[in-house]
Amino acid sequence: MEANEKGATEAAGTGAEEPQLDFIRTAVTEDNRTGRFDGRVQTRFPPEPNGYLHIGHAKAIHFDFGVAEDFGGLCNLRMDDSNPTKESMEYVEVIERDIRWLGYDWSDRRYFASDYYEQLYAYAEELIRRGKAYVDDQSGEEIRRTRGTLTEPGVESPYRNRGIEENLDLFRRMRAGEFPDGSRVLRAKINMASGNINMRDPVTYRILHAEHYRTGKQWCIYPMYDFTHCLSDSIERITHSLCSLEFEDHRPLYDWYLDQLEVYHPQQIEFARLNLGYTVLSKRRLKLLVDEGHVSGWDDPRMPTLSGLRRRGYTPEAIRDFLGRIGVAKRDSVVDIALLEHCLREDLNQRAQRVMAVLRPLKLVIDNYPEGRIEELDAINNPEDEAAGTRKVPFGREVYIERNDFHEEPPKKFFRLSPGKEVRLKHAYYVTCTDIVKDPQTGEVREVHCTYDPNSRGGWTNDGRKVKGTLHWVSVPHAIEAEVRIFEHLFAKENPMEAEGGQDFRSFIAPNSREVLTGCKLEPGLAGATPESHYQFLRLGYFVADAVDSRPDQLVFNRTVSLRDSWAKIERAMQRQG
Repeated sequence: MEANEKGATEAAGTGAEEPQLDFIRTAVTEDNRTGRFDGRVQTRFPPEPNGYLHIGHAKAIHFDFGVAEDFGGLCNLRMDDSNPTKESMEYVEVIERDIRWLGYDWSDRRYFASDYYEQLYAYAEELIRRGKAYVDDQSGEEIRRTRGTLTEPGVESPYRNRGIEENLDLFRRMRAGEFPDGSRVLRAKINMASGNINMRDPVTYRILHAEHYRTGKQWCIYPMYDFTHCLSDSIERITHSLCSLEFEDHRPLYDWYLDQLEVYHPQQIEFARLNLGYTVLSKRRLKLLVDEGHVSGWDDPRMPTLSGLRRRGYTPEAIRDFLGRIGVAKRDSVVDIALLEHCLREDLNQRAQRVMAVLRPLKLVIDNYPEGRIEELDAINNPEDEAAGTRKVPFGREVYIERNDFHEEPPKKFFRLSPGKEVRLKHAYYVTCTDIVKDPQTGEVREVHCTYDPNSRGGWTNDGRKVKGTLHWVSVPHAIEAEVRIFEHLFAKENPMEAEGGQDFRSFIAPNSREVLTGCKLEPGLAGATPESHYQFLRLGYFVADAVDSRPDQLVFNRTVSLRDSWAKIERAMQRQG
């Protein structure tokens, strides 16, 4: 599991020892102590509106908003929309919806990098005036080829020493639309021999004749991310710019732009991004899964997007608990997905109503139960929540049980129903199998016949008789039908980004990650299940009414997570060893 690296802080004023803080909060505490930002704390979450947010973004959201909240500060939401070919208002709206669902809000502090285009352009001209930027006529391929390697310096552009006035003229003509895409770029003039490749005269502006979803055709040149990011932070007076670890090598460039322009200078701090087992957390690769039809969309319940997790039945509380447990680290590592599932089970165990559902039905007939008689039996809604109370479930002569709860020739330690075997029907009675009816053509068991003990109402007896098997069931005449979707990990490999023999991540897609069951039988109380309502189907797992496809005339449930908790077993084993 990802380590939660912590640093100690001194108690302030009271003499009491404060709890240890992670390295980000330690840095903020020190800045507040020294008055670096006049005691202010202002962070930002800067997503690109070119896709849906995934759980990796949730980690950034959790720390961007959480650090600000912990220090009585503010967190801005800023759309980094500097690439018009991939961005849209649809993505903006989904990003906002998902952040609010996760439990965070930016109040009136929603900004767009495109709000600053005019100011960014002015900053670029100022770099030219200071001799720190130049227009390069080389093609993109030439720039890449002359950039150098980790062991060899780059080669200076033949246009690097153009005069300031010529550069200003060309840059203004770039803005005016005189030149085609790719014909010229504006580059920062830094050091082509730098050991940090990001500092080898990086491209600052490129020509792109594309309509922007907010600014329309007003611009045909667009700033690059490194230039946009640091100056947007500066404009908004951000104090701590929290970034994923991949931007550590970009920090010298972040600082260079701000120092050369002599503007307000935030502090960039990097932390390890989230890597999750059996999951791909790359927006570009997730888009490939959507575009190529490997999943039904960005909100497919197998996707790690916040929309997909929500549709799968994950709760914001469980995700925040998970993010709090993994903490914030300075080194990349892979988090076991079992921990995320464990956090979800703990949350749903407290909130989900227990109900009975039979996914692969087999009819059970109680021969000695009076025909036409219907009982209303008491069932506890949630043993973890006393306020949840009880409900009535109908019981009669014919019920459905799970097909795999019966075995004509049971293996060793099979404690469910078989010929001559007695089991308990949950909330109901003891029953004993006396006969079976098979399909004459296939030999498949079509019905199981039993007798019941009238003195075992509620599933208990006073004679001390015990049974090892307890089955869930649904009354045949009262059952409602539903479609149930069973999901497994989308990838069969724990780290699908590890290439093997030239394979890419798509070659590790699990062939049976989605199973659709029709004709499932549910107890009648679920007829009013509303989208996104959570249930524990007894013995089967946690399920949620699908937010998109479920409706009163056709119920659809997604399995959120099974009941088996491998992480809890790991924790118990560790506790025994410790």
